[in-house]
Amino acid sequence: MTNERIKEILLDIEQTEIDFTVTQTGKESKRVNGFYKPDTHEIFLHNQNLKTDNQLIYTAVHEYTHHLVTVKKQAEDPAFGQMTSRCHNQEFWAKFGDLLAIAEQKGYYSLDWENNEELKALTEDIKTNYLAKNGELMQEFGKKLAKAMELCKEADIRYEDYIDRVLCIPRNSAKDIRKVAAVEINPSIGFDNMKVVASVKKKDDRAEIEQQFVEGGKSPSSVREMMKQKSAQARSEDPKSRLEKEKNRLEKTIAQLTQRLELVEESLASM
Repeated sequence: MTNERIKEILLDIEQTEIDFTVTQTGKESKRVNGFYKPDTHEIFLHNQNLKTDNQLIYTAVHEYTHHLVTVKKQAEDPAFGQMTSRCHNQEFWAKFGDLLAIAEQKGYYSLDWENNEELKALTEDIKTNYLAKNGELMQEFGKKLAKAMELCKEADIRYEDYIDRVLCIPRNSAKDIRKVAAVEINPSIGFDNMKVVASVKKKDDRAEIEQQFVEGGKSPSSVREMMKQKSAQARSEDPKSRLEKEKNRLEKTIAQLTQRLELVEESLASM
């Protein structure tokens, strides 16, 4: 597959306002299958790592996601991409999942796991006997913890101390487990996704999110990003407001670090 064809496919998956290039390096790399340069908008693919066009498109979509996220962020903040930032965050993985779904719909990429009979059987085993059963077990666990909390309260025993030193469970974990048991959630989505659903206050919203996991085929990152965007819309938070809030946070952090640096310098000077 040529560089030009890869670029055509990426543009058919989603258009971009800023042009980019695709280059197959003809090399093999033990570290990465590809990389993206945000300052020059260049995608590089180590095609000797990739055995099939399917693998090539997967990697190309991954790097193209970096480009699209960069273009979006630079429209809000021109300095984005010129400084070190965590690029593989929730927003990235959500966008990547959405682009892969489009690539599948258009026939450019296929996960194709269902045609592997052994993998198909193993997947059913994992979903039925591990994800679902673990979800059910954690629901029962949560009910037991809720009961333990009641008994501790009745006996004037500090529940937190009981959790810390008797059950030896991290407090946040115990809280998450109780939350999962406090609302109706389909255990087939697995405990981690159940925690996401349980974190939502409104019953109708929980049902919508649960449906995304059950039937929507959405990744956890995609669902969390959807929740984040809906929350931002509800708050009517525009890009300028987000940047102003980030600016305030950064200014506070800089002030704290500056103060700490002064103390360290004074300590060094007195030695």
